[in-house]
Amino acid sequence: MGQGTEPFKPVIEYEGITLRSKLDSGYWAVITLIILAALPHPPSQASPVSTDLIVIEELAQLALDCVHQEYPNHVSHTLQSDADVRPPRELTPSTAPEAKRWRDNIRPLEAALVARLTSWLPNLTYPVRSGTHSQTAFALGLTLDWARSTDDKAVEAFLIERIETLYQTDIDCPLGYEPSGADFLSPCLAEADLMRRVLGPSAFATWLDNFLTIPADAEWLAPALVSDRSDPHLVHLDGLNLSRAWMLEGIASGLPETDDRVSVIQKTALLHRLAGLDGVNSDYYEGGHWLGSFATYLVTQRGLAE
Repeated sequence: MGQGTEPFKPVIEYEGITLRSKLDSGYWAVITLIILAALPHPPSQASPVSTDLIVIEELAQLALDCVHQEYPNHVSHTLQSDADVRPPRELTPSTAPEAKRWRDNIRPLEAALVARLTSWLPNLTYPVRSGTHSQTAFALGLTLDWARSTDDKAVEAFLIERIETLYQTDIDCPLGYEPSGADFLSPCLAEADLMRRVLGPSAFATWLDNFLTIPADAEWLAPALVSDRSDPHLVHLDGLNLSRAWMLEGIASGLPETDDRVSVIQKTALLHRLAGLDGVNSDYYEGGHWLGSFATYLVTQRGLAE
């Protein structure tokens, strides 16, 4: 090993962290769905249908199926048995006191993430407009929701300024070119769903006029077709249908109630909701291990304003 060379780190170290995080998210998905099942589910302006408890039970079972399948957790993982690392059932016991301890333990990580984001984001001259993990609009929407839920006014103001700088003048988004073959996010809809978070209804309606062409009385934007759910990239399109559904619901919620586009956006959201939820099952691990998180985000309406 040459001088200054980083020491070799076995892949198992990284895979163990990834596996643990996936199992943690599975536990929290089950807890979220149990709480959701106990609450009333009236329809909202953004979603003309109430949450079906059968769907909630199916999503909970999907999360449980993934939690109990500890090895292998991903095609690239090298963990094959408990002999490779301490098992998730020992690393992350699911109890309420433990949950509080977990929350306290990740506060330093939360602070580090905020510090890195706020120091780096001013250097982002152009947003990343991909349909996968690196997309800027989707990440900024989640981060802005976090700032508001934690009442961090300084970060909220910083994010709003960055969002307006990056997206305020965008026009004519080419939605007709979507999706790419392995998208699970829509660049155009994610941006519109982000902008409704920072603009009032009237201002957002005007911005949307210039950004997307949405008919007021015609069919618009069919759900993506998934040809092979056993393919780990093609099944991304099930996630696209789910994320399009919640983004469309968000866009509808940001417009004035009298806006002629609300009805067609809601109908299009419903079509994507049904198409996306149809793909959420345990038949294929390629989608089953992550689509439940998208479905949970959709049915809980976590991205919509209170």
